[in-house]
Amino acid sequence: MSGILAGKRILVTGVVTDASIAFHVARIAQEEGAEVLLTGFGRLSLIERFAGKLPKPAPVIELDVTDQSHLDSLAERIGEHTDSLDGVVHSIAYGPQGAFSFLDGTWEDVSTAVQVSAYSLKSLTTACLPLLERRGGSVVGLTFDAAVAWPHYDWMGVAKAALESTSRYLARDLGDRGIRCNLVAAGPLRSMAAKSIPGFAELADVWTTRRAPAGWDLTDPEPAARGVVALLSDFFPRTTGEIVHVDGGVHMMGA
Repeated sequence: MSGILAGKRILVTGVVTDASIAFHVARIAQEEGAEVLLTGFGRLSLIERFAGKLPKPAPVIELDVTDQSHLDSLAERIGEHTDSLDGVVHSIAYGPQGAFSFLDGTWEDVSTAVQVSAYSLKSLTTACLPLLERRGGSVVGLTFDAAVAWPHYDWMGVAKAALESTSRYLARDLGDRGIRCNLVAAGPLRSMAAKSIPGFAELADVWTTRRAPAGWDLTDPEPAARGVVALLSDFFPRTTGEIVHVDGGVHMMGA
């Protein structure tokens, strides 16, 4: 099969529905020639149903990134399907409601947001290292630009800043093993995750009031998914520790 991911084996986390960026990463990766495995948390039967909608049905492996036993056994469980990985997609984030109130958020709220949304990039990557090291590869995560403060995002914005820093340190420490680590900073999308953000409409309004010079569709995850797939490919062989913005250009607009 031809395509920019021909012959590659990719692990994609974070498929929640067939509208999620992760689902479209998996779909496009398959269309570009990759063998894809998914991880799921919670209602695995539902995720397996969405996996069946891919061009080629993909196996689903249970993974709770806060459960060390899941992480310790991940490489072995992936090994039931493939003996190596060429890429890992981190599309995992969660914040309790308290994390969306900066002044009132408790440490319990904040620590949960940071563990699930940022530390998990490190724990997922190191769990997959035995398979990634065999051929080298690419780790790609999804962020929401943490260079500025956004309306209502609050401690989740801090967690994303931690995610972005974590990606740089992983890039530093894994480069000599042939592993790159980059992030895609996607614009906002109407998704399951968005429903948990109080005031999402005000946040998204930044994109819908003509501040995205290349345009932005709140219902279209494909541009961000294509950015992830590009970074999984060999077309960026010496790019690591980078954040690629797929947000219609909002990040560079002053007003």
